[in-house]
Amino acid sequence: MRRKVTIRTSELSTGYRDKHGDSVISNSLDECLYSGELTCLIGPNGAGKSTLLRTLAGFQKPLKGSVEIMGKDITSYSDRDLARTVSVVLTEKPLLENMDVETLVSLGRAPYTGFWGRLSEEDHKAVESAIRLTGIETLRHRMVQTLSDGERQKVMIAKAFAQETPVIFLDEPTAFLDFPSKVDIMQLLFSLSRKLDKTIFLSTHDLDLALQLADKVWLIDKKIGISAGVPEDLSLSGRLSEYFVRPGIYFDSSDGLFKIDVKMRSEVCLRGEGELANMARKALYRNGIFCTKDKRPLEITACSGMISVNGRECASIAAMLDAVAAWQKEDF
Repeated sequence: MRRKVTIRTSELSTGYRDKHGDSVISNSLDECLYSGELTCLIGPNGAGKSTLLRTLAGFQKPLKGSVEIMGKDITSYSDRDLARTVSVVLTEKPLLENMDVETLVSLGRAPYTGFWGRLSEEDHKAVESAIRLTGIETLRHRMVQTLSDGERQKVMIAKAFAQETPVIFLDEPTAFLDFPSKVDIMQLLFSLSRKLDKTIFLSTHDLDLALQLADKVWLIDKKIGISAGVPEDLSLSGRLSEYFVRPGIYFDSSDGLFKIDVKMRSEVCLRGEGELANMARKALYRNGIFCTKDKRPLEITACSGMISVNGRECASIAAMLDAVAAWQKEDF
C-alpha cells in the first residue's frame, strides 16, 4: 500500500529564542512522516527529542524553516483545526482524581463538542471505538488514580484515538513501564498505525524496541544532526553505530541490535548446539570468557540437556560458572 505524506519539514531548525539570540538544537531538517507508519525518534538525553516533538506538534515555533501537516503550513491552522489534526500524549501522569476512565477518554472529543462539552451520538461512538481498539473495556469504570502506569498509558492513548486525528505524537510513552508493558504499548501502536492508517510519531529511549518494531527511525544528536530511515538501512549504512556506539557498547550487525562490549579475560572450548549451549555461551561471555570450538585446557560440553566442565557434570549454568571459576583458581 502506498503511504501518503502527512508531515513534511523543510529546512527546519528547532530550539529556543531569547534576548541573547537563538539556541539551535537541531538544524536543517528535511524529512517526511507517512500515514500508516510508526516512526520512532531516538537519541541521547539532551539531544532535542522533546523540542522537535513540540515543534512538529505546534507547541513552539521553529527557529527557521517550516512544518506542513496534511499539505498545509502549521502556522495557518487555528487551534481548533490543529486539535482535529494532531493529538499528543505526554509523559507526565494526568493530575486527575475521582474521574473514571470513560470520562477521561471522552475528553478527547473536546475539539468537536460545543462550549458545554456535551457529547453527541457520534462522539459516544468515537469514545466507544477508542476504548475497544486499545483493549481497555474492563477499565472503563475505574477511577484514574487506581490505574497502574501501563493501564494509565493505554487510557491516554485511547483518549488520543478518540480525538480522531490523522496524526498522533507521543513523548516517551513507555517511560516508567516494566518491560512487558513497554512491549504491549509499542505493539499496540504499531498495530493501530496500520489498522487505522494513522501517522504515529513517538520519542523513546527504548532503542531495542524501536529497532524491532518501528517502520522508520529518526536518529537525533546535537553534534551529528538527524538521520532518518528504515532501521535495517540505517544499520547497513553504519549510521546506527555512528550515533550510539560508545566505549563498552558495540553494534551487532548480524541481528541489528546494540550489545554490551565485555572485555574478554580468558578462553574456553565450548562444544554443543541449541538453547543450552547458547545460554552457556551467553553466561560465559558476560563473565569475560570467550568461547571457541578449538581445543583449550578447559573444555565445556553443553548438549542433550547436560553440561560438563572437563568431563565433570554440572547441574546448572550457575554450577558451570562455579566450576570454571574454581578451575581458573586451579582448585578444580
